[in-house]
Amino acid sequence: MARLCRQTPLPIALDEELIGVNDADEKAKLLDTIQPQYIILKPSLHGAFTGAAEWMNLARERGIGYWVTSALESNVGLNAIAQWCAAIDPTATMPQGLGTGQLFVKNYPTPLEIEGETLWYGDAKDRAFKNEIADFTQRWLNDEPTMPVHTSGSTGEPKLMHAEKVKMWNSACATIQALGLQNGNTALLCMPLRFIAAQMMLVRAFAAQLQIIAVPPPSRPYRRLHEAPDFAALTPMQVYESLQHPHDCSLLRRTLCLIIGGGALNPELEARLRTFPGEVWSTYGMTETLSHIALRRVNGAEPQDAYHPLPGVTVSLSAEGTLVIDAPEVCDERLETNDLAEIQPDGSFKLLGRRDNVICSGGIKLRIEQIEAQLAGIGVPYQVTASPDERLGETVTLLYVALTDRSEELEAYCRSQLDAYEVPRRYLRVDALPLTETGKPARAAARQLAAETN
Repeated sequence: MARLCRQTPLPIALDEELIGVNDADEKAKLLDTIQPQYIILKPSLHGAFTGAAEWMNLARERGIGYWVTSALESNVGLNAIAQWCAAIDPTATMPQGLGTGQLFVKNYPTPLEIEGETLWYGDAKDRAFKNEIADFTQRWLNDEPTMPVHTSGSTGEPKLMHAEKVKMWNSACATIQALGLQNGNTALLCMPLRFIAAQMMLVRAFAAQLQIIAVPPPSRPYRRLHEAPDFAALTPMQVYESLQHPHDCSLLRRTLCLIIGGGALNPELEARLRTFPGEVWSTYGMTETLSHIALRRVNGAEPQDAYHPLPGVTVSLSAEGTLVIDAPEVCDERLETNDLAEIQPDGSFKLLGRRDNVICSGGIKLRIEQIEAQLAGIGVPYQVTASPDERLGETVTLLYVALTDRSEELEAYCRSQLDAYEVPRRYLRVDALPLTETGKPARAAARQLAAETN
């Protein structure tokens, strides 16, 4: 066999020849004597994962390739082997397999998927999201000093900007210190990677050596999890949806540190979160500040009603009463926001509302003027505003003037003109639209009217 392996024009793999060789010294002697190009391992025939891992380590030391396969295990066994192969040696370049025949049949819910001749852990969305993470990591490690990121639209038209890696690192370290995150903590990543919230989760993972649990951005990020992460960043809508399902809610409650951003927390949602045993924080920040610059504790012995800036961050008010942020570690210039605020004696601040005309629905920023422009042919006097919503935070609402209820007709028109996220969920017939003295839409009054009739 040794002579064949030395002289063969094609690679030779040992398979059954390994069965029964259980002593580590004997394994090493066999590999040194025969020197095969590959070995084939069936964990259930080699002392389970421990015995197979011993063969793999010995082979790796000798430059011998290995391939882990199955011995006609059940689907549960195949699932275990697939996950073990993916975890034990992330640097391995040789694909690992599960047998030469169609052994796997998806006859019960499982994250395993067959595509062609390949068995994957996770569906196409899972793999696409992991590829995005790999691409981000590669860009992070290159020599470019900045990273591309899209603004959410809360302080103006959505646009592409480039964030300095050094400042992203500073922001990550500030969060790690403020929340007491530790090396090895698990962190749930469940937001789109083109936005700063998701990107900063990865940078925090790099800085604190967190173990990322990647879930393609869903409304229920805990649905397919079996263990609660130590740390998670969610939108209010994701929190709301998770609370509606016992499995999700149980894991959410067991999350040690939960930060919630991307929209306001309504009082009902806050009330449910106050009973959580772990830390729950509401965050304040934006793309320009590279994620949050202030935190507000939602639960615990002393829940807070004001946001407290992170170390190195100071806030003030503009002449119009909007919040001005000075955070030199993450932003070169003082940033004037569209958020009306009230600053407390200790330097914390309370938010009073927004100066701009943006609806934050389920973490998605929708500009009122853009929606109204697309509805120019609606045929009735109208205004677009927002209503409080327990699930989405805010929901798009259409105020209109008409003699009779025309909500069904107006909804059909809106659906023909708007994207799905922009379509109003409420249609309120009013006697007159709220206007200023100069005839402009009175946005605050419109919101108040919608809230009072909610």
